[in-house]
Amino acid sequence: MDKPHEECGVLGLWSPEPLPVADLLQLGLFALQHRGQEAAGICVSNGKDLVIEKDLGLVTQVFDEARMQRLRIQGANLGIGHTRYSTTGSNLRFNAQPLNVRSSKGILAIAHNGNFVNALQIRQQLLEHGAVFQTTNDTEVMINLIARYARLNLVEATARAMRELTGGFSVVLMDRQTVLALRDGNGVRPLVIGRLSNGGWVFASEPPALALMGASFVRDVQPGELVWVESGELRSMQVLEPHPTPCAFEWIYFARADATLDGIPTHPARIRMGEVLAQEAPAVADLVVPVPDSGIGAAIGYSRASGIPFDYGLHKNPYAGRTFIQPTQEMRDLKVRLKLAATPVVAGRRVVLVDDSIVRGTTSGRIVQLLREAGAAEVHVRISSPPIKFPCYYGIDTAARKELVASTHSVEQIRQLIGADSLAFLSESGVRQAIGGPVCLACFNGQYPAGQPEEEVRKEALEQA
Repeated sequence: MDKPHEECGVLGLWSPEPLPVADLLQLGLFALQHRGQEAAGICVSNGKDLVIEKDLGLVTQVFDEARMQRLRIQGANLGIGHTRYSTTGSNLRFNAQPLNVRSSKGILAIAHNGNFVNALQIRQQLLEHGAVFQTTNDTEVMINLIARYARLNLVEATARAMRELTGGFSVVLMDRQTVLALRDGNGVRPLVIGRLSNGGWVFASEPPALALMGASFVRDVQPGELVWVESGELRSMQVLEPHPTPCAFEWIYFARADATLDGIPTHPARIRMGEVLAQEAPAVADLVVPVPDSGIGAAIGYSRASGIPFDYGLHKNPYAGRTFIQPTQEMRDLKVRLKLAATPVVAGRRVVLVDDSIVRGTTSGRIVQLLREAGAAEVHVRISSPPIKFPCYYGIDTAARKELVASTHSVEQIRQLIGADSLAFLSESGVRQAIGGPVCLACFNGQYPAGQPEEEVRKEALEQA
C-alpha cells in the first residue's frame, strides 16, 4: 500500500534473576511488529554467554522453535530485541539487528529506531582511523563510536556518542551485565520504561509491548536522556538539552491505537484529527468510510463532528499480509484488490473516504476506483494529515521527494489524479490542535528540528561509502 513505511521497534529487558528472557522479548516484538516487518532479532545474555539470533522476515518467521531453543540459555537475565524496516541500509540479512561488536568493553549489542543524519560523515571519519564496518546501516556507526572510547566506561562512552550524533533516534544497548536505553534530544522517536513485578526493567518503543511482557508502564524516556540499570536500580543522565518535537506521524499513523506516547493517547488524538478535519473541510455526503485500518480513528472523529453516519465501506483482507507482486501496472492494481474490497453499503451513496496520508497517490486513486465500481455516487477524500512534501530523515521511509505527489502537484491536481469529487487535507495547525503538544512536522513543511543531512540520503548511501 502507498504509505510511509514503518520505522523500527526496539526492546530491552533486565532482570535481577533468571527469566525466560528470549520468550518475553519474542512476545514484546509481536506488539512491535507493525513498526518493522522486514527483519527481526533477539540478543540475550546470562552475564557470561551472549547469543544473538536474527534474520529477514516477520517475528513468527524468524523465531522458529530451533532459534528459540538456541536463545534459551541457562540463567539468562537480560536481552534486547528489534523489528526492522530499512530506512538506512538495504534489506539484507547482514543489516538485521541487534548488531554486535567485540570491543575493549567486551561484546556490545545494539538495536536502533530512527536515523542519524550525520552518519555518513562520522562513518568516513571512523574509516580514516581504521574502523571496519560489517553492515551498511547507520546503527553500526554508533556502536563503533562507543567502542572507540576505550578509556571511558560504557555509560560515559554512550553519552559521548550521543553528543556526536544528530537526528531522530531511540536506542537500546547491552553488554553481558546491563542494558542501556537512550533517546535523541528532540524525542523524535518514542521510547518508554516499564517495571517487572520482580524488580526488573523493560524498555520499549511503545507501551503495548510492556503489557505483553508483564511489565507496568513507568514513564517515557525523556528527550536527550540516557538510562541504564545499575545494581538493580534505574539510573539516569540528561545528556542532551531537551527540545521536544516528537514525530507527528506516531499519532497520525505509526503507533498502535492502544499506545500512549509522551502522555498523549494515540486513538483519541486520531479521533480529534477527524473532528478538526470535519470542521476545516466539510462535505455533503451520506456516509463516512475509513480506509482500514489507518483511517478508522479519523473517520470516527469526522463522523461524530459532521453528523454523517460511519460505516465500513471497505473490507480489508486479514490474510493478505505483506505481498510482493511484480511491479507492472496491472499487477499493482490487483495487489490493491487483494487487500481491499468495497462493500455494498456504498452503492448509490455519497461517500466521504477518510485516510491518514497520501504519499505517491497511486493507491488512493485505486481505492476511489473501487468505490465507484461498487456504485458510490460521489467520493470525497479527506486526509487527516497535511500534504507530505518533504522526505523524513528520522527513520520513516517516505520515499524520495521527487516521488511525493504533493511536492510536485497542487491539491486540485492530486484530486484529478486520484479521481475524487473533492479532496482536502488537515492543516498543520489542525495536527497540533489534535495532538495537543509540540511535534515534528518536517515532512509537511521542510523544517527539520533535529537537523538534516547535507544532501538527501538514500538507503544505499552507506553502501557506497
